[in-house]
Formats: sequence, C-alpha cells, structure tokens
Amino acid sequence: MHITIYGSGYVGLVTGACLAEVGNHVLCADIDIERVNTLNSGHIPIYEPDLEALVQQGLATGRLQFTADLAAAVHHGQVQCIAVGTPANQDGSADLHAVSQVAQTMGRFMEDYKLIINKSTVPVGTAEWVRTIVSQELKSRQVALTFDVVSNPEFLKEGDAVNDFRKPDRIIVGTDQPYPTELMRTLYAPFNRNRNKLLIMDVRSAELTKYAANALLATKISFMNEMANLAERVGADIEQVRLGLGSDPRIGFDFIYPGCGYGGSCFPKDVRALQHTAQNVQQPLSILHAVEMVNTQQPYRLLAKIQHHFPNLQGRRFALWGLAFKPNTSDMREAPSGFLMEALWQAGALVQAYDPQAMSEADHRYGQRSDLQLCPTPETALIEADALIIMTEWKLFRSPDFKRIHSLLKQPLIFDGRNLYDPQQMAKLGFTYYGVGRGARLVG
Repeated sequence: MHITIYGSGYVGLVTGACLAEVGNHVLCADIDIERVNTLNSGHIPIYEPDLEALVQQGLATGRLQFTADLAAAVHHGQVQCIAVGTPANQDGSADLHAVSQVAQTMGRFMEDYKLIINKSTVPVGTAEWVRTIVSQELKSRQVALTFDVVSNPEFLKEGDAVNDFRKPDRIIVGTDQPYPTELMRTLYAPFNRNRNKLLIMDVRSAELTKYAANALLATKISFMNEMANLAERVGADIEQVRLGLGSDPRIGFDFIYPGCGYGGSCFPKDVRALQHTAQNVQQPLSILHAVEMVNTQQPYRLLAKIQHHFPNLQGRRFALWGLAFKPNTSDMREAPSGFLMEALWQAGALVQAYDPQAMSEADHRYGQRSDLQLCPTPETALIEADALIIMTEWKLFRSPDFKRIHSLLKQPLIFDGRNLYDPQQMAKLGFTYYGVGRGARLVG
C-alpha cells in the first residue's frame, strides 16, 4: 500500500517505520525541513529502542521516505494518516491547529479517493470536523471527490513503541462504512495474524476509547500514590500492599507502582483534555480532577522528605539519577524530575544529574546554569553530594555498587522516588533511606 503520514514525531515515526517494515511504501511529511533532512540521513531526534535501526532499514530499502513537500505527500498515498501533535491549550483542551492544517492540505491537493486515518489523540467529534474541513476545501475548488475519515487511535507505550506496533493488544478502528473497514483490515493484516485484534466501532466511541484508556491508567497510578501516602502515615509498606493487590487478577500488576507521579506527553494532557470535553457537555469528571491533583502534588511529597531531613537547602548538593519521565525514553515532558529540580533550585540547592538517554534533552531545556551539572556517569553525579535522589527507574540503577555510593556521598542518604531498593537492606548497608510509602524511615 502507498501510505502518507503527516507528522514525523513520536507516533508518526513509529507508525511509518513499522508499516514500511512489512512492505508498504510510506512517505512521512513534516513542515520542519531540518527534521526532514535529519530523518532522511538516517538519524532520529528522539530515543526509542529499535526505532533508529528500523528507520535506517526503511530508508535503505526505499520503502520509507521523508518530505516537506505537502502536495507530493497528498498525491503519494491512497491512505492518508494524521499523526501530528495535539498539545494542551491553557484551558486544558487539545490544540487541533496542526490537525486542521493537515485537513486543509489534503482538501487542497487531493485528486482521487483518500482514506483519511486520524491517529492523533483528539476529542470526540474530530473526525466529523476533519470531514467538514476537507469538504469545504474541495467545494472551494469546485471538485467532487469521495473520501472517508476513520479514527484509529494509537496505543504505543514510550520505551516499547516498536514492539507495541508490531504486536498490538488491540487495533481500534472507528468507522461505519464497509470500504474503509476493508482497507483497514488490509493495512493491519501483517499485525493481525495470530488472532483477530481488530475492533470495529463507531467513530465517536473510538475517539473516546483512547482518552478513557489513558485516563484509567493515570487513575491507577494516582490511586497507588494515594495509598502509598496513607501507608506512610499508618506504618504499612506499600510494596507489600502492591503485591497483595496485584495478585488479584481483576486488578493485575500493571500501573500499580507508587512513585513520584506520572509525566510524559500523553497522560497529563489527555487527562486535562478529557476533563475539558466533559465540562463542555456539563458532565464533570470528579475522579479525574482528583487524579490530576494527586499527581501534581506527588513530586513535592518527595521534596517534603528532603526538606524534613535538611531544613535549610541553601547550598546543598544533590545527586539526581533519572531525568526522563520513564525508562527507555529521552522524553522529559512534564517529568517529575523537572518539577523537583526547579523546587530544589528555588530553595538554593544544586543538582548533579545523570540519565542514560535524556542528557541532551535536559541541556536543551535548561541550558547552562550554575546550579545544574549534567554528569557523564551515575558515579560522577554522586561526588560530594549530600544525598542521592532517584527519579526514574532505569535498569542501570536497580543494582548499583552500594559501597561505591556510600564512599562518594558526603553522607549515606538516599531519597528513592521509585522504590527501587529494599529499606531493610539499605539499613544494613548503613544508608538512611526514604522511599515512597515504605512505612517508617529506616536509618542505618
């Protein structure tokens, strides 16, 4: 199939590379010429496991290309996929400006039938809105062409997106027309072999499914953080509670790890956008208001522990392991590390940070400043630091050399925002250890 994808960000890149891998001819369009040139050279501007090699493979076979020529993009594919960003507006609503631009572009240049797939995360009713925009452009050209608009939300986890696309749990398609249904079955046939994962539903239900899924996962995280905060007050260990909860098959172990809050490009903005949609139809979502409030406060609960231990943070130096909002990505959008660092800086503290993949992103975000040192290794971040703070659960941090940590820190003190270590073991090793919901503080 000949496929055009608008947007060469996270979703567009993964979608394009994976569709090209199975034999399709994919053209990814982007208005950022510098990004297009970088991608055509075989380099990608983000870190995602296996993605760069997959892009390079697609380029080498000629089945994956990148362009800033929007007219050529429209002409290339019978299948036109919208995968542009929908960031949050100040009121929490999704910014659909880029979606509108793509719809206008397709209406301006299309010359035959197109199947328009909306992969961007968008509010309920967007497919109808896209149809209206394309129709208006065709009308202004006095051209009568047929096209269909379907909803096909993505369910890609950052850090495992390539695997998620290759082996999806489900493929949601929103349409009530037989022809686009058959085209979508053909498109996804290579990823739908061992069982039927295609779920066909009406367009509005498909659009809502994406938001509902992310909101529910965010709710699980905030609920566990609430339980962790309670566990600290009553002397319980949230890790033991987590094992008890996860053993119930109705609950499961996914997304019930307490910590310093969720972040990234999806959960925060999607929770807000869904609340905005609900408010517009006079059906406020009280649960999601609480979910967002808990998540906003969670990084500062770790800060409160730091301030309790050090009443005066002026001049204190902290080693910080983990900048990305989760492992296996370089994404720092709304990362808890950012909120904590900014609070530490405001209190006069200095941060020595290390992350396996997000160092360039941190440098881009914060630049050169006297209270931030980006360190080449986890160990160099520890030198002369008053304490170690862990903000991202990278595998690299799970089993470190604790004797080395003990010797490099000014004092053996760890604030663990991801509960990587066992409090009893930390006490035996001589560390003062603060976790999240681990009961009483243990002093070695």
